[in-house]
Amino acid sequence: MTLEELVGSDMSHDKMGSASDALEALVVAAQRQDCLTVGVLESAQLMNVAPDSVLLCVLAADAEDEGDVALQIHFTLLRAFCCDQGVDVVRVAGLGRLGQLLGPPPAPPAARAREPPRDLHCVLVTTSPCRTLCSDALHRVSSYCEECRGNNQWEPRLALSQR
Repeated sequence: MTLEELVGSDMSHDKMGSASDALEALVVAAQRQDCLTVGVLESAQLMNVAPDSVLLCVLAADAEDEGDVALQIHFTLLRAFCCDQGVDVVRVAGLGRLGQLLGPPPAPPAARAREPPRDLHCVLVTTSPCRTLCSDALHRVSSYCEECRGNNQWEPRLALSQR
């Protein structure tokens, strides 16, 4: 192994950790500003109606979801749409952590008990009509995606770990 390979591999691990932290910060900030769309169906509908409002698409799946053919078809369609629109896509492992970051769905506890679990497999970070979501976290995640594409990794992958 060369020195460049050794240093490069350490740097890529640090960048992935930094990008994971940035993604977590971005999701929390976007939720506070009401700039998130959560759910595969909801995301597809928004991308059909207002594709220019989408800044980032997060496709989340754990190992047990990899065998879900319907989910993988949805992911393929969402990735294709994002590619056509020039939207960065990040594949994330760690649905539990994503659920922690987003918290329970906004509804009274009695109504929440009757509803099916929240679909966290797709999360879109969007702009709101009256303001733009500009943050260092968005820039770091976008830079990570661009760097991955430069390394022929067309679907950047991050892991969110439980805390």
